[in-house]
Amino acid sequence: MKNIGAILTAANTEYSKIVKTSIFLKDMNDFAKVNAVYGSYFNAEFPARETVQVSALPKNVNVEITVIAIV
Repeated sequence: MKNIGAILTAANTEYSKIVKTSIFLKDMNDFAKVNAVYGSYFNAEFPARETVQVSALPKNVNVEITVIAIV
């Protein structure tokens, strides 16, 4: 989420302008932990979201998040 924040800042926008996210988890058992961190970055309305479990992610990470934001 911090990396996403840096990208949003570089694009002159912010978390509140995110309209959709996709969260890819290596293990769905991590959903509650990821959801708690994810939720802490939003104050009001949450963007549309999908969360799916995948068998593997690049660089063997546990979580990958993509966003679509309004600039």
